[in-house]
Amino acid sequence: MSTFNVELKKVVDDSYEIEIGFDLQQKLITDIKNGLVVDITKFAVITDSNVKDLYAVNILNSLKCTGYCADLFVFEAGETNKTRKTKELIEDAMLEKGYRRDCCIIAVGGGVVTDLAGFVAGTYGRGVPFINYATTLLAAADASVGGKTAVDTPLATNLIGLFNQPEKVYLDIAAWKTLPLRQVSSGLAETIKHACIASKDLFDYLNNHINEIMNIERTSCEHIANENCRIKYEVVMKDERESGLREILNLGHTVGRAIETVSEYRLLHGEALSIGLVAEAKLALKLGFINETQCDSVISLLRKACLPTAIPDYIDREELVKKLYTDKKVKNGQLRFVIQKGIGDVVEFEKGVYAAKIDEGIAREIIFEM
Repeated sequence: MSTFNVELKKVVDDSYEIEIGFDLQQKLITDIKNGLVVDITKFAVITDSNVKDLYAVNILNSLKCTGYCADLFVFEAGETNKTRKTKELIEDAMLEKGYRRDCCIIAVGGGVVTDLAGFVAGTYGRGVPFINYATTLLAAADASVGGKTAVDTPLATNLIGLFNQPEKVYLDIAAWKTLPLRQVSSGLAETIKHACIASKDLFDYLNNHINEIMNIERTSCEHIANENCRIKYEVVMKDERESGLREILNLGHTVGRAIETVSEYRLLHGEALSIGLVAEAKLALKLGFINETQCDSVISLLRKACLPTAIPDYIDREELVKKLYTDKKVKNGQLRFVIQKGIGDVVEFEKGVYAAKIDEGIAREIIFEM
């Protein structure tokens, strides 16, 4: 018997820029011409049916006019299509078009598109570069930093995927003007979550400027876009692989993701997250980590953003309790929750531990009260 040691120590620089501005399509093309992705002339533009005609076709045509080879790969919009089957269909279509390892993927759309396209990029040809062109407030808040890519399955959301960092991210705030009000509100839920976990100043800013933001006023929207990136970066920089601190970004998601799935995606992600934030604020109140005034202020801000704060009657509460166990924070069959501490902080239960084991009975009590 013998042992051969394979040493593969390496240092990887996954740094990238996030460009925040208005009407960034030409900036994307200019950056590519200036070497954003070196020695690549073939681009797969991945988008969904909602964004195709709004932005993706223009980007495709600009690439072609600049002399690049490019094709459009479109899937039906919606969280229900962020699946392994959709990923397979896109990959097969790319193979048929002759895409190999010498290509780059450009994801044009919201979080569903960037999640799916980033996952495709991480596995296609064992890894090809990709660029995110985010067109929604939700993607700006949630998908711009961190490199988490994934698909959903009938049993759980976002548990099949990988960490994969893009070459660059473009946050086109002008694109938010094309969003229905419901989508703007949905995107604000992640921003409110960031304020709850890390910034009382951002929480107050949202309270004072919510109308300007919902009307896509430039100064206010650029401010919250920058704050979202700053807060998420400061967390991800310390814990890229979600081994501890990064769990705080899941505030509201234990209940929220479960509601989103049990509702069969009748609720948008941000709407489900909003209800989850209320549930977990009530949990923090019950455990003594926030007071009634702070709990009420969270609920009030969510309502100002036109977000739901109660579990819809059509949701089966017992099914919802069972679905909590599909959350990725569950360990050894026990529910674990990130707990808010006041406004702008979370509880660190011991060094590096930011999620607490919570008895199912307590979670059930809060869910049935809502």
